[in-house]
Amino acid sequence: MPAESGPDPDLIAALQQYWGYSTFRPQQEGIVRSILGSRDVAAVLPTGGGKSLCYQLPAVVLGKTAVVISPLIALMQDQITQLVDMGIPCAALNSALPQPQQYDIVRKTIAGQYRLLYLSPERLARQDTIHWLRRAPIAYFAIDEAHCISEWGHEFRPEYRQLGRLRELFPDTPIAAFTASATRQVRHDILAQLNLQRPAAFIRSFYRSNLRFLVRECDAKSQDRLLLQALRAYDQQNVIVYVPTVASVGDTVDLLQDSGIAALGYHGQMDAGERKRNQDRWTNGEPPVMVSTIAFGLGINKSDVRAVIHTSLPKSIEQYYQEAGRAGRDGEPADCLLLWRKKDKGLLAFFTEKIQDPEEQRRAWRRFRDIEGFVENRECRHQQICRHFGETPKWEKCGTCDICGWVPEWMGARTMSIPKPAAAPPGANPALFDHLRKWRAELAKTLKLPPFVILNDATLRDLCEKQPRTRAELLKVSGIGEFKADVYGEEILEGLRRFFGESAPKAAVVSKGMAPVSFDAIVGLINEGYNLPDIAARRGLSTNVTAAQIASMIEAGAVTLPDAWIEPARITVIREAAGKTDLKRLADVRAQLPDDIPFEEIRLVVAVLRRR
Repeated sequence: MPAESGPDPDLIAALQQYWGYSTFRPQQEGIVRSILGSRDVAAVLPTGGGKSLCYQLPAVVLGKTAVVISPLIALMQDQITQLVDMGIPCAALNSALPQPQQYDIVRKTIAGQYRLLYLSPERLARQDTIHWLRRAPIAYFAIDEAHCISEWGHEFRPEYRQLGRLRELFPDTPIAAFTASATRQVRHDILAQLNLQRPAAFIRSFYRSNLRFLVRECDAKSQDRLLLQALRAYDQQNVIVYVPTVASVGDTVDLLQDSGIAALGYHGQMDAGERKRNQDRWTNGEPPVMVSTIAFGLGINKSDVRAVIHTSLPKSIEQYYQEAGRAGRDGEPADCLLLWRKKDKGLLAFFTEKIQDPEEQRRAWRRFRDIEGFVENRECRHQQICRHFGETPKWEKCGTCDICGWVPEWMGARTMSIPKPAAAPPGANPALFDHLRKWRAELAKTLKLPPFVILNDATLRDLCEKQPRTRAELLKVSGIGEFKADVYGEEILEGLRRFFGESAPKAAVVSKGMAPVSFDAIVGLINEGYNLPDIAARRGLSTNVTAAQIASMIEAGAVTLPDAWIEPARITVIREAAGKTDLKRLADVRAQLPDDIPFEEIRLVVAVLRRR
């Protein structure tokens, strides 16, 4: 592993400008420096360790294109939504896009207009893809979920094996492989399959101290009782409940709803549109409980999940660690509950016997014995997980699992308990945190974005603590970079002023005074002949946020777009680009347009088309 020197000012400047962070998480800087130094990289970072930043930041600093190989369209789209919201040009090329838009993304990639391009392994296997990628300014390849390349892993995907050709096809282009769950054997297989050359290796500890593990063998009645008790304790907090079959998704949702707990279902046999609607609703916290089979997996990008509950035995410790690890990605305390039944072992054994390939059956039996030992051994859960992944902890007791004495308060034990994450930081105003969450929810609905894309809970907590009054102070809040400050800054500051009953600064006020922050006020200003910059200035908000609100009003039919706001020729160009998409994502329209067309104009024209 290369030695790490002090932080590079340019690196920190980019980290602050786009991500709004002034420091790296453990090992992030070393990974970024290795990629910038054109080295191959193999990185194992647990879920929530910030691995996506490790392959995104170098592309921004280099000013070239990083090609990211990702297994799911949903995972690509989530990352692109966040990157676009940070002002980083990027795109995903997949079969779901209209053919003209695919051609346009290829053209822009060759021209070097993107910092990140997301591809599926199937797309990269196509000869035409290789042909045009050789004409593009590719800085490096980043392979996400790299454990999928190994037959020894729990999520082996044959199409990932083809990635081994990258070294042959692009011999001088570095490759960086990332995974959150890989045993020592899988790690060695990743290096071999990708033919990584003297890679810089980074393996972060598999011990996640904020996760609290509890395993209980149940019968049918006690399992339902414990599940309901747990969900009532996590009232209004985000929870994932993993169930074993498609049928049990519906049964569990019915059980919860009959008990007054709002929940949604998700499984692979569900209509694709319904699956997406349910995932989007859950991502937005409406409702906070998702019941799913393991189909609800890699595409999840939500940091504030407070509990993951399994109602059957997973197939392996790797699968369990990956799924349970979706809890507490924000670093706050979170619970991982495994409520299993004796019949689960019989079912796993039955399906293992059905495997035809002898070698794969042998691996499946090994995984069965490992997960069986995990639930039945009276050893620290964290210790067992770490040892499974080849790590030898120096501590003996974690204090945060049922074996080491932790039992959640809702189980009624008189025992050690760890408090739930605070709604706001110590000493901060809880009412302010609630005020900011409501503000974020309203803005998210207006902009049709998941709330965490705008600002995550950790950033809201830092806002509560720092309570900025100026843009300079706002930029000191963790998670708010230059671009987010431009887009949301004045709206955030105005929200804080309203909470504390303060008046707006004089610089934001014109002769008629500050207009009320309401859609009725905007309609009045439009009717009086004010243009977009004037309306934004009168309200003390950015033009981007104001345009988003007006676009929402246009879609609802509350107002029409004034003819004088956008030049007819530009409207024509935007309409033509929008006609090549399904109008669902502004990022898809923006990807087809020259950089000199303002995003505000794109929002407004697309709103008119959506209304029609």
